[in-house]
Amino acid sequence: MPFLGYHASQEQFSPSELLKLVKLAEQNHFQEVMTSDHFQPWSTRQGQAGFTWSWLGSALEATKMNFGSIAIPGGWRYSPPILAQAVATLCEMYSGRFNWIATGSGEALNEQIMGLGWPDKTERNERLRKGVNVMRALWKGEELEDIKLWTCPPSVPKVLAAVLTPDTARLCGEWADGIITINQEHDKLKEIITAFVQGGGEGKEIYLQLHLSYARSGRDASDWAYHQWRSNALEPAQSEEISSVKLYDEMSEKVRPEEMHKYVRISADVEQHTNWIKEYLGLGIQGIFLHNVGRNQEEFIKTFGEKVLPEFQQEDHGAGLGKLVR
Repeated sequence: MPFLGYHASQEQFSPSELLKLVKLAEQNHFQEVMTSDHFQPWSTRQGQAGFTWSWLGSALEATKMNFGSIAIPGGWRYSPPILAQAVATLCEMYSGRFNWIATGSGEALNEQIMGLGWPDKTERNERLRKGVNVMRALWKGEELEDIKLWTCPPSVPKVLAAVLTPDTARLCGEWADGIITINQEHDKLKEIITAFVQGGGEGKEIYLQLHLSYARSGRDASDWAYHQWRSNALEPAQSEEISSVKLYDEMSEKVRPEEMHKYVRISADVEQHTNWIKEYLGLGIQGIFLHNVGRNQEEFIKTFGEKVLPEFQQEDHGAGLGKLVR
C-alpha cells in the first residue's frame, strides 16, 4: 500500500534536534523516515551536517518506524565495503527496519572532500554500478579479493537509485530495486517513471521526495522556501559540480522568490497540500516522503498529522492509478 513518510533533513537540523523531530513524526502517524547524507549543507543558512550513520542507530533505537537513506558508494567519501558494513550493522540490529539505501552518482559538494578528483557523469555512473554490485555481494556473504563481511544482514536490503532525469532512470531500470526522485512537473515525472519501466523497472518501487513549504500564512510559507531551499533551485547538472557551500550561496542569489514555486510546493492551505499529494500518488508512486523545507518542523508535523495524513489511512488504488477514499 502507498505510504506517507517524513524526510529528516541532516542539512538543516542538528542530530539531537532531528532525533526529537522523528520521534514527534512517529507520534503524529508518519509511517517511514527518509534521511539525507551530507558532509556539508547546501547553504550556510541551513547550517548543519551530522554523520547520518551514527544518527541512524539512535533514530532506529528511539522509534519503531522504518528508515532509508541516500548514500554514494562510488569510492570517494565511502568505499563500497565500508558503506556495506554500515548498512549491514543497522540491518542486523534492527531487522527489517532499515528498509532501503538510495544510491546515486553523487555531488562534488560531498564527495570531493577526499581530494580524489571529480570525474564526469559517465564514469560516476560506472562507479555507482560497480559499488552496488560489491555491496550486494558482501551482504550475501560472498568473499571478494580476500575481503568479506563478518556481520551480514539477515536479508539483502533494497537498493534504490536516486534519479533526477529520464536518462538516469532508464540506466537504473535493470539493476535497481526501485527509484526515488523529487517533485517536478507531472509530465517530467511521467517521463522518469516511463523511462525506468522501459529500462527494466516494471513492478519495482517508485518513491518521491516531495519538497513543500507549509506555514500558517502564505507569506511565511514563501519566506521559508526562499530562505532555506533556494540553493536547491539550481539545475542538477550544475549543482553536481559545485564543490563549496560558499559558491552555492553565491549562485543561489540569482534565484528570485517567485521562482521557488517550480521547486517547492508552497501553500498555507492544508487542503491544497492534500490535493497535491493525491495527484502524485495518481502517477503510480508507492511512497512519498514529505519534506517541509522550512524550519517550522513541529508546526508542520502536528498540522499534517492531524489534518493531512488521516486522508490517506484508507485507500483503494485499484489498478495502480490511485483513487483515494475518505
